Amino acid sequence: MSRGRLIVITGPSGVGKGTLLKSWMKRHPEFYLSISVTTRSPRPGEMDGKHYFFRSRSQFHQMVENGDLLEWAEFAGNCYGTPRQPVEDQIRRGQSVILEIELEGARQIRQTFPEALRIFVLPPSMEELEQRLRGRGQDSDEAIARRLERAKAEIGAAGEFDVQVINDDLEAALSRIEDVLCAPV
Repeated sequence: MSRGRLIVITGPSGVGKGTLLKSWMKRHPEFYLSISVTTRSPRPGEMDGKHYFFRSRSQFHQMVENGDLLEWAEFAGNCYGTPRQPVEDQIRRGQSVILEIELEGARQIRQTFPEALRIFVLPPSMEELEQRLRGRGQDSDEAIARRLERAKAEIGAAGEFDVQVINDDLEAALSRIEDVLCAPV
C-alpha cells in the first residue's frame, strides 16, 4: 500500500475555499477532508464531529500542550487547529488528506510536513472578494474591512505555495485543482 499525501488549501476569507472543497469532495470522495477543532460556537445547522470539533478554550489549549494538533492558529478571536491523529492515520492507510486552513497554520505545516502539497486560492480581484464577503451577510462593515486588510497580507504570501488557483469560475478552478491533485506523484 502506498503512503497517502497531505494537501493544504488556504486563501483569504471569502475566496470560496469551502465551496470549492464541497464540490471537490462530491467528485472525489476517495479524498479525506480533515475536520478542524475550534473554540467558536456552532453556527445554525453545524454539528460537532461533522463540521468541526467544538471545544472550550481550555480543552483546546490542553490539545496544544499535549501535541495533539498538527497546526493551530487564532483567527477572529477563536482558535482553530488540525487534530494530528486522524490525519496521520489516514496518510498511513494510503489516503490523501486535505486540510482547509489559515495561512498561519499552512506555514506551520510547511515546517512539520515539508512534503505536503500546498495550494493557495486567490480571488479574481479585491473588489470581487469584498462583494463575496458582503454577500454572505454575516459580518459588519467593520469586520469586512478587517477581513479585507488581512486578505491583502495573505495574498502577498501566495508565492510561498506550490500552486495558486484563481477562483473566478468554479468549474475552471476545480479543473485546475483536479489537474494538480490527480496528476501522478
